[in-house]
Amino acid sequence: MSMIEMDQATGTVVLQAGRTSYVLRLDGTGSTVRQIHWGPALSVAEAATLVEPEDGRDSFDGGTDAREEMPVEGGLRYGVPALEVRHPDGTSSLEPLLTGRGIQHGPDGSRLVLHFVDAGPEGTRDLAWDLHYRVRRDSDVVERWAVVRNTAAGGGRPLTLLRHAGGQWTLPTRAGYRLSSVHGAWSEEFQLAGQPLAYGETTLTSRRGHTGHQSNPWVMLDAGDATEDHGEVWSVALAAGGSWRTTVLRTPAGHCGVVSGAGHEGVEAVLEPGEELTTAVTAGVWSGTGFGGASRAWHTYVRRHVLPAGGELRPVLYNSWEATTFDVTEAGQRELADRAAALGVELFVVDDGWFGRRDDDRAGLGDWHPHPGRFPDGLRPLADHVHGLGMAFGLWVEPEMVNPDSDLFRAHPDWVLHHPDRRPSPQRHQLVLDFSRPEVTEWAFGWLDRTVRDNGVDFLKWDFNRSFSEAARRTGGTAARAVHTEHAAGFHRVLDRLRAAHPRLRVESCAGGGGRVDLAVLARTDQVWTSDNTDAVDRLTIQHGASQLYPASVLGAWVTDSPNPLTGRRVPLRFRFHAAMAGVLGIGGDLTSWTAEELAEAAALVSVYKDVRPVVQHGEQYRLGPPGGHGHAVLHVHEAAGEAVLLQWRVGGRGRRAAEPLRLPGLVEDADYRVFEPGEPPEAARVVPGRVLAVHGLAAELPQGEYRSRLLRLRRL
Repeated sequence: MSMIEMDQATGTVVLQAGRTSYVLRLDGTGSTVRQIHWGPALSVAEAATLVEPEDGRDSFDGGTDAREEMPVEGGLRYGVPALEVRHPDGTSSLEPLLTGRGIQHGPDGSRLVLHFVDAGPEGTRDLAWDLHYRVRRDSDVVERWAVVRNTAAGGGRPLTLLRHAGGQWTLPTRAGYRLSSVHGAWSEEFQLAGQPLAYGETTLTSRRGHTGHQSNPWVMLDAGDATEDHGEVWSVALAAGGSWRTTVLRTPAGHCGVVSGAGHEGVEAVLEPGEELTTAVTAGVWSGTGFGGASRAWHTYVRRHVLPAGGELRPVLYNSWEATTFDVTEAGQRELADRAAALGVELFVVDDGWFGRRDDDRAGLGDWHPHPGRFPDGLRPLADHVHGLGMAFGLWVEPEMVNPDSDLFRAHPDWVLHHPDRRPSPQRHQLVLDFSRPEVTEWAFGWLDRTVRDNGVDFLKWDFNRSFSEAARRTGGTAARAVHTEHAAGFHRVLDRLRAAHPRLRVESCAGGGGRVDLAVLARTDQVWTSDNTDAVDRLTIQHGASQLYPASVLGAWVTDSPNPLTGRRVPLRFRFHAAMAGVLGIGGDLTSWTAEELAEAAALVSVYKDVRPVVQHGEQYRLGPPGGHGHAVLHVHEAAGEAVLLQWRVGGRGRRAAEPLRLPGLVEDADYRVFEPGEPPEAARVVPGRVLAVHGLAAELPQGEYRSRLLRLRRL
């Protein structure tokens, strides 16, 4: 069966995405396209029998709010527009007309393209747009974007786009919608929350020029009755690295729609005659198996269709930041590298302090050459030493930032983002370089290319440590604030060029932790630094929220010192490792201060992680209980390998009440499993039927005391 089919008689189009059908109904007048089903798979014959919900009886309601696939400003539309334009005469009204459609099949999936124009009583005006859909057989995700064109001939006038999203996601009518999303701050990212969806418009946004710690560009919606394992969930995510805005509309008539796009209010784009703009991609998932099912669909999509090298295993890394801060020397890094290699680390990353006159955070950003006092012979001797130990070599960089105390700023003060007639607002003693400008991105690519090539760099930790302020194009004009999205586009172009020039280079996205995590950056990187907060207890909550959308294979997590440098909490080394082993394991402590016993335990745990890494990073994830409870655990199941890994944590004391057994979903119920802890003798392993593990479960009790954890392996017989 084709992934896209159409019933001509009813104008019904069915897009098959994995186990999901997304069904459109083309209006016979050509003025609207509505989605009439987003859920379990239907054949085109079945979909043709679907009856659209009746419009409300409110004479003040135009009948299209939260109902159209590409709502515009104009006519009897009062909802959130996905496309809003300011015409040369200052008006914004559009009259959409569907003029054609096309279906394309290719190696990256099947596409449906709907062609629209702005048509008035006197003919077609100078605006056209195409609405694109893409589906794949191996993914439940539907992708959408739009291409908007100014079709005026030479001598025509420009058009200003006030909003430009890739369409609207409409949901079926439900009595009690609930909205789930994440909120947070620096060192407290991805705090998951759900609340009843308010009537009217609920907007999540970033006005910062980057994705932000305060929210993340995705939402999940359910009827108020979904759980981790049961019920329907609809989820929408945006692939945009700059400022963004997601608005969820709930109408009094019971309709619900989501519009998500790049830019926030007031960020406008100008289309000159003949120019076009491609919107950011939005992607949507329906799940019939609760929030966990939605997450697993997202994880599969990210690994298979977003990441540049999603099939690779992420290496165990060591990062020097918490051990040295700015006190970086070649001798000190060599000693840390020796100790890291002895633990089994595969990638050694030198963090901040290796360049310019970077003795603290007040100077040096922008001067990307080895610190003359710390690396008098350059970085190559250290890189060769690290490679000689059998590890890859990585560097921390922050290409989009500059200190006023730097040679770069003294030479190019006009390169920073600020209004010429306003005083800039330094934060962290640094300013943001304008990556919307070709000369700036050319400079950035040049030194990055040289640094990677000349020093054999295998990995970059690309950081971004402050938000925009006084941000506008220096040339001014109507689209001056478009820098809030164009800067991210420039950042993406540099990454694309760098990876093309160095195909073996791997990149981690960081913005003071999780301040730049989104589908667009993951299309150009390999993992993300989830948070600057390395406290293992706090990380359980952070990783729980991040895992709603992002797979374990991209969530960087470190084992650092105790007491934790940020929170002061004392946690056993085993607990710290088990928390980090739920993602991409890294080590960031001062290894010169670890005892021989700690180093031996760490080496053993690194070895365990390497054994279970294929299951954790590429298996399906099942969240068992929320963080903080006795039953908080994560199960990773790799069905093809016949293996599963259970990680469980308890923060507080054991208490008097016995913990409920941990029921383990995702296993083959008619198979037997050998259940054992790493290092246990074979005779100590238990053999348990998969059905018993699913319907009854494993005992959840951990030993007495605070901060207890365990890792169990399950191997199918």
